[in-house]
Order: sequence, then C-alpha cells, then structure tokens
Amino acid sequence: MRITPVENKLFGAVVTEVNFSNLSNNDFDALQAALLDYGFLAFPELFPSDEDSIAFGKRFGNLEFAATSVLSNQEVDENRSAGQVLDMDSQRMRMIVGNSFWHTDSTYQPHSAKCGMLSAVVIPEQGGGTALADTRSAYATLDQATKDRVENLSAYHSNQYSQANDLGDFPDIQPGTIYHGEAYLRPLVKVHPETGVKSLIIGRHAFGIPGLARDEGRELLQLLLDHVVSDEARVYEHSYQPGDLLFWDNRALMHRALPYDYTKPRIVIATRIAGDESEFAYNPSDTAAQTGREALANELAALREETSDRQYQATTASSKAVVL
Repeated sequence: MRITPVENKLFGAVVTEVNFSNLSNNDFDALQAALLDYGFLAFPELFPSDEDSIAFGKRFGNLEFAATSVLSNQEVDENRSAGQVLDMDSQRMRMIVGNSFWHTDSTYQPHSAKCGMLSAVVIPEQGGGTALADTRSAYATLDQATKDRVENLSAYHSNQYSQANDLGDFPDIQPGTIYHGEAYLRPLVKVHPETGVKSLIIGRHAFGIPGLARDEGRELLQLLLDHVVSDEARVYEHSYQPGDLLFWDNRALMHRALPYDYTKPRIVIATRIAGDESEFAYNPSDTAAQTGREALANELAALREETSDRQYQATTASSKAVVL
C-alpha cells in the first residue's frame, strides 16, 4: 500500500495498491492515521463492492447510511441498473443541485457526520466531481482579530435553510427526512476530537448567529467561507474515473459536488459514518431545540420574500422529500 500526498496542496493523499477485501489491521491503522493527518484519501480505480465499502466504513464507527445511490440523478437498483434521469423539479434533484454549494455533512442533524465516502460508478464526460476544502488551515490563517471574534460564536444549521437560501427551494416539513423543521446550534470553531486541531464549521447550512444582527451574521459567514476557498492550496477538485473512491474527514473539511449536465447520468454510491458524542448538538426534545425552530421559522419567512429570483423561485417540489 502506498499513501502519497497530493501535489501542491496542503492536504489530501492518494492511496494505491490497497485491497479493501482483505485489509490488514496494520494497513487500516495506517489509513486511519493518514485520514487524520491529510483530511481526505482518494483511492483511484478501486472498484469497491458495496459490501467492502460498508465494511470499511464500519471500522470507523456506526453508519449514518450505507451504500445508497440517493445522491445519483437516477434510480438505481441493487444490481446498479439505472432507470431514467430524474426530473429537475423533483425534491431529490433539488437536493442534488443544492449539494453543489460548500457544506459540511449532517450539521443539520443532532449528530453531525464523522466521515463521508463516495464511490463513482457512472460519471458524465464533464463535471460531476467533488471539491474539498481544508477548514483547518483556513482557521489557522485567520488574522488574530477574526479568531478572537469567532472564538465564542455559534450558528444554527438547517438543510431547509440552505435549500431556501441557495436555490429558492422550500420543502415542506416532513419528520423523518432531512427536512425535519429543526435547526441545530453549533460553534463556528470546532476542536477536532482526535487531533485537537481547530477548524471552521460553516458552509451553506449555517445561519443565524446569536448575538449578531441578521445582516451582520450573514456577512461574517460569507467572509469566512470566502477565506476558506481563497487559497488554491487548500482546495482540491477530484475528477472521478469509474471505480474511484473518495473518503474524507467531515470534522476537518468542507466539500461540494461539482456541477454537471444534470440530464446526463451520474451514479455515485454514498456511505456516511455517523458522528459520535463529540458531534452532538442536542435532541429535538431538548429545551434548546425550540429556540432553533423559532430561528429557522423566522429565517424562512424572510427568505420567502428574498428568493423569488433564484433557481426554484421560492417554490416547493410536488414530490416527497429525500429520506436520509
């Protein structure tokens, strides 16, 4: 097995000559250490089976979901046979388009995710890759005044907010889906539970910083996001080949799907490792949750008046939401 740092980047490594079906404990330990160090690992043309991907993910912890094609723009059966490309106005396609904005996975759930994994099956000729950005080096290079400013600030996180803000998409509240009506408060600055390194937890799901006026909070979040992606050395774009697997530490990086012609097939198999107690905000039954619901309701009401010029023109899709 070879682990080679990505050239001209501050993070990331490429792993070759590895066998997922027969991964020794020593090799797994080396991969786990590399993930913590580099933030993401790319496995070119690995062609993992669903069973291998699931088994690998489980070595890192419990799974939030396993070997699902829900991020593909086609329905895919268990044999990976695909149906028609989905309608752009369906809620699933609205979600897929939304993923093209920078984000951190599952910050809109009680536990944000630990790691993410994508395995490429069918990729369009242009676009359709995944970009990653290192929020550790981004935090480290903030000026001291900004570090002092954000040190004790938090923001609410909601997928309903991000869909509305970015796309003018207003999915109905549906318990049991990613559109559950809750908003979870998380610090802007995260201390990694295993390395102790600080990073920024921001991205498209973040809104409503308590203690700041709405416009001031939005301006600060945009300033931080712009800073993260301002240095090419801490942004990596992976252009998939069939069989590639990409695995990243959700506690250290942001990512986004690179746009493509959404009428062309793109099939990726996703597995997500659930966050442990270090990623916990609070439960919907906790007292703090009500404040989050109110903040989200107020923000969505404002966005209803502001997003009619965006892609989905402040509308709600007729199809059901995606369950994740």
